Amino acid sequence: MADIVGIFAVSHTPVMTNAPDTPGAELRDAAFNQYRRVGEEIAALDPDAVVLVSNDHLHNFFLDNLPAFCIGIAAEYPSPVEGWLKVQKHILPGHPALGAHILNEVMDSGFDPSFSMELTLDHGVMTPLDLAGIAGRHPIVPIQVNAVQPPMPSMRRCVALGHAIRQAIASFDSVARIAVLATGGLSHDVGTPRMGRLNDTFDRTFLAHLEEGGPDNAADYAAEHVNTAGNGAEEVRNWLVAHGIANCAPFETYYYRGMAQWYTGIGLGRWRLPA
Repeated sequence: MADIVGIFAVSHTPVMTNAPDTPGAELRDAAFNQYRRVGEEIAALDPDAVVLVSNDHLHNFFLDNLPAFCIGIAAEYPSPVEGWLKVQKHILPGHPALGAHILNEVMDSGFDPSFSMELTLDHGVMTPLDLAGIAGRHPIVPIQVNAVQPPMPSMRRCVALGHAIRQAIASFDSVARIAVLATGGLSHDVGTPRMGRLNDTFDRTFLAHLEEGGPDNAADYAAEHVNTAGNGAEEVRNWLVAHGIANCAPFETYYYRGMAQWYTGIGLGRWRLPA
């Protein structure tokens, strides 16, 4: 039986690596220190694999084929797909056995995700891994959530998928230690006149509901208010999948700041798992 040794969530935006200095040195360093903190904590847990919950930004999928959920079962993942992203090119090692196990188990639990053996991961994964200093350090299983084009999975459905993933991990006996990293959000808008406008109230309230723990409040708040926080805020679905994997334990916020210079509300933290 594998143990989930740590579950983390962080925001992602390519602007952090492409224009890191725009907020000024003090704000930049405060945020980057927290990414390094998350990377150091994941490395200290010495996981055999990391489950990465993120979303594709219409690189692997488009309107002709856009699954609600996709589980990667490849042996390796080239990244990043964006040639303009100022992140070192990597071939990330995968864990196909764990990915296939999660796929089969969540299907038995009533979900119907797609799967892929040819994902090329984008800034949603690579920016956090690069800033955390752990890109390529651990085998990964990417789980992609549709957070870009309606119809999207409901917020509660994302929590439920997390519960199913948690059960799947618990029944996997080929490795001992698995960490989880969700990336995305918080409030931001991409490609609209609202780009650069953030919603501090949404971000802080969503984080407060995660901090309270429990299965419904964060998901229900997001469902009711995500439309006020920009199209990029739909990525909180990734956090809610991780919330379900954590069995809806209380979340500990390490850092939050609305960074208009990076067009994104930047949040990081981890779930407080029972000993």
